[in-house]
Amino acid sequence: MSSGNGKKTYEGKKITVTFEARRCRHAAECVRGLPEVFDTGQRPWIRPEGAEAERLAEVVRRCPSGALQYELVDGRAETPDLPTAPRATSPAS
Repeated sequence: MSSGNGKKTYEGKKITVTFEARRCRHAAECVRGLPEVFDTGQRPWIRPEGAEAERLAEVVRRCPSGALQYELVDGRAETPDLPTAPRATSPAS
């Protein structure tokens, strides 16, 4: 299912995963982390029922671009505002 903001939504019984293609950097963390859920050769390519909700949430949090997000049925969500990126730290003075 698509929404007006370019995100596609994949609903499971315990977790809903959204994917925003324009943010994706194809790092494949999702595919490597849970190939039974994220399979680019299938349609739909995200099948939330393929793994436990907590495990799926863990893999979604690894998405370096923020293209993948989730919401658990209990209302907990992961919705990054900006893509995840390493940050430089300055030495302590």
